[in-house]
Amino acid sequence: MVDNSGRGNQLQKANINWFPGHMRLSQRLLKENISRVDLIVELIDARIPCSSRNPFFKDITSGNKARVVVMSKGDLADCRFGEAWIRHIENTERVRALAVDCKNAKSVKNVIDVLKEVLSNFSKKRALGRLMRAMIVGIPNVGKSTLINSLAKKSKARVENRPGVTRTAQWIHLDSGLDLLDTPGTLPSKFENPEVGLNLAYTGAIKDTIYDVEYVAMNLIEFLSANHSKQVKSRFGVDFSEFPRPIEKLEAFGRLRGMLLKKGEIDLNRAALSLLEEYRSGRLGRITLEIP
Repeated sequence: MVDNSGRGNQLQKANINWFPGHMRLSQRLLKENISRVDLIVELIDARIPCSSRNPFFKDITSGNKARVVVMSKGDLADCRFGEAWIRHIENTERVRALAVDCKNAKSVKNVIDVLKEVLSNFSKKRALGRLMRAMIVGIPNVGKSTLINSLAKKSKARVENRPGVTRTAQWIHLDSGLDLLDTPGTLPSKFENPEVGLNLAYTGAIKDTIYDVEYVAMNLIEFLSANHSKQVKSRFGVDFSEFPRPIEKLEAFGRLRGMLLKKGEIDLNRAALSLLEEYRSGRLGRITLEIP
């Protein structure tokens, strides 16, 4: 974390890690159920297609399992990069990749069509009359339950905009002849690249209570000021790049929002949470953090 003695003068990248006990249990749950499915559907966040991938999912996929990578939250990502990421994933991993808009019925149907196509090309078990089974995997808060409910056309999986909601695996039957296994979100046990931890914190994949939200928000406002100044100024009417230090940028945001404590001090914690929510909700516009 940033040294409090000179906090905000220069932000240094610090590792953000979150691997509570239930995630270790989740890994074991995935391993136990892998033999029961024909297809692995990995959901990733279109804003951070690299950071939102857990190498563990690829490691547990043996050669006799089909794989599909689905990019979610495309309505929050810059549409200029979606197709580029799909081509990149397909070319480098030789798997089918696609994007989904869970609010669009045609987009959701396309997901089902792709899953059935991949399964029919990969396996002959359908000819035996058995239902095909797919496991949905992904990091926390990436939209697994939202996708499943859209595919099932009803609310079967619990949905909340926070990580760690799904804690157990549950089977969901689709009228299209597919059985889906919803699994708990699982993060890597360690982030070798500190940027990965920051990206996951920005997008809400990690609980705000386990890291320094002020540190993360200062990193985010630095990134936004440097790369998306027009969108930031359009939203807030302020060019935060005019403030040289990260902490001054966050203070300016807090002052703009009237987040004041006694004696006129800025409530930095409240300002940090508010800034993060501005990005996560898409109110700053469609911003992708990783470019292929």
